[in-house]
Amino acid sequence: MAKKKDTFINMVVSLFVITIVAGLSLGFVNELTVGPIQKGKIERKINALKLVLPEFDNNPVEDVKMIKSDLAKDSVEMYVAKKGENNVGTAVIGSSEKGFSGLIKIMVGFKSDGSINNIQVLEQKETPGLGTKMKDDKFIEQFRGKNPSEFNLKPTKDLGEVDALTGATITTRAFGEATQMAYDIFMKEGSTTKTKKD
Repeated sequence: MAKKKDTFINMVVSLFVITIVAGLSLGFVNELTVGPIQKGKIERKINALKLVLPEFDNNPVEDVKMIKSDLAKDSVEMYVAKKGENNVGTAVIGSSEKGFSGLIKIMVGFKSDGSINNIQVLEQKETPGLGTKMKDDKFIEQFRGKNPSEFNLKPTKDLGEVDALTGATITTRAFGEATQMAYDIFMKEGSTTKTKKD
């Protein structure tokens, strides 16, 4: 009986030691990777900002505004781009949970007049070869230069003006919804993005 008890204690001690070593190792690896992961996220945001906004000379990431909205679960990020003292555009991150596979997150760059400069897809899990085509220039081109106050962001199938992706109408609807959300927030917070007068 003493031998069984001894074996049980040895197993418990061994499992405890393995758990402690594994936990410390995971914590150490996590500490090593947090910095590079955060740096990578910031670089991706800066690259997306450069793609969606007119030319700017400030660092919009440093001046990000977190906006509470009924349109989103979390705060919405808004980036104001400046050239000298003038605001040249604003980027807003829009999202929709109504994609075919869930969340679609995009960055929409607006010019000062409210028209769309460009759109960059940040996150999506849509069907490869169908919904993923929302990243293609051919699809995004139809949004550029359009002002959502005059351009219906719904698919033509829903009496809108957007040519839906073939076989991915649900994705197209979600993309339009995310764009509309970004525009609505831009308009609500628009007073902060107007160009200064000399």
